[in-house]
Amino acid sequence: MSAQLRPAPSRTDGPFRRLARPWVSPGVFDFWASRLHPTWSWERPLARIVERRAESADAVTLVLHPNRHWGGSRPGQHLNLSAEIDGVRVTRSYSPTGLPGRDGRIAITVKAVADGKLSRHLCQQARVGDVLELGPAFGEMTLDPAAADVPRLFLAAGSGITPLIALTRDLAARGMPAPLTLLYWARLREQLCFVDELRGYAAAHPHFVVRFLLTGEAASAADEGQGRIDAALLAASVADPAQRQVYACGPGGFVDQARELLAAQARSFQAEAFSPPPRSLETQGTVQLTLAASGRSLTVARGQSLLSALEAQGIKPASGCRMGICNTCACGKRSGSTLHLHTGDVQHEPVSALRLCVNSATSDLVLDL
Repeated sequence: MSAQLRPAPSRTDGPFRRLARPWVSPGVFDFWASRLHPTWSWERPLARIVERRAESADAVTLVLHPNRHWGGSRPGQHLNLSAEIDGVRVTRSYSPTGLPGRDGRIAITVKAVADGKLSRHLCQQARVGDVLELGPAFGEMTLDPAAADVPRLFLAAGSGITPLIALTRDLAARGMPAPLTLLYWARLREQLCFVDELRGYAAAHPHFVVRFLLTGEAASAADEGQGRIDAALLAASVADPAQRQVYACGPGGFVDQARELLAAQARSFQAEAFSPPPRSLETQGTVQLTLAASGRSLTVARGQSLLSALEAQGIKPASGCRMGICNTCACGKRSGSTLHLHTGDVQHEPVSALRLCVNSATSDLVLDL
């Protein structure tokens, strides 16, 4: 993954907070303030759910009203979102799908994942009035303001549509200043999100083309197609890839295939994967993982992400996006070798930083945990 944007700066203290800070514990303030208003806090960015609506057969859109401590985001970025579930704070990364509004409200679209504790909670249990905690915006898959007239190609698979719908909405609000083609994959038609909106953009803007590509059922509409991403499908959909800025988002295997097909010939290529691609990894045997701060020594399997390996043994490091973008789970490595699950790169450097969610051990390791 590419280098990260710095989080938006926090807002400066007001006169009251500057005077009260030596005398008031933020935790105590938050406890009593929440009795007066659910999103009042000393400095924590909180947001109340003010609307929920079904977006597809397995996804919902939640509209959130943040408090004044949240610094905002740009279309295409992500944020970490936290909720308390069964007494445990669970954090995952989501991409705001709506454009920033004057009222400060944001929208996130969440697909229920079978083993996704937070996604199932948001899709099935979260209700209007519930309060969630927000992290600062991060991510680099944003529009280049200096390239407003450059043609673009968006490739989305499954939940990968969420940052790309935000970018599409941004471009539509500007009148679609350059040609844009969006290819959007899902297994079934009922799993597609934003279909009517995207068709509306296609009808209103000659520069915009959308194709819905199904991998689990037959195409029927004129703007639908079938099949997984490959060279023939791309050639039939886009005649000028060398002129295009390409943005791809989806599962790791999808992003890997898009990169292989387009990165060398496109004008530019940006991608984000929300799961590691399938790779032939060394999974035989185990290694010793030493946690320097606590003095613990663990046995973990090769080929498993360090974050998953630690969680399996009851250790819960701070984490967020779980796809190598937000940097929440980054920690120092004192010695040993690791393999990046997205890129396949092996890192032997003895003193370095790594993201636990996208790295596995290839030798005995010592981590600053």
